[in-house]
Amino acid sequence: MPEIDIDQLATALEQGATLVDVRETREYVDAHVPGAVSIPMGQLTARLDELDRSSPVHVVCASGNRSAAMTDVLTAQGFDAVNVVGGTAAWVRAGRPVVRGPETGAPR
Repeated sequence: MPEIDIDQLATALEQGATLVDVRETREYVDAHVPGAVSIPMGQLTARLDELDRSSPVHVVCASGNRSAAMTDVLTAQGFDAVNVVGGTAAWVRAGRPVVRGPETGAPR
């Protein structure tokens, strides 16, 4: 499974990458990576039509476990999916900016 670290994620986001946060809504609202779109793990397969199959989808959770599983699901569905190792926790530990509260908008 393709994986990237948070430094590679930051670069990808600067280039307009799609980032899907598969944590529960409560976790997402507490703090998430800027630009991340919330699609909780339990809703992902029902919401595949919201994602662009023509570009990579980066997947993040709290630590990288749930996102690894959802990266496998997306790959099986034909997406170019990439897991973010260390997840949001690594992003926060590195002192990178986070958004608190809901963020509106569709996946890009």
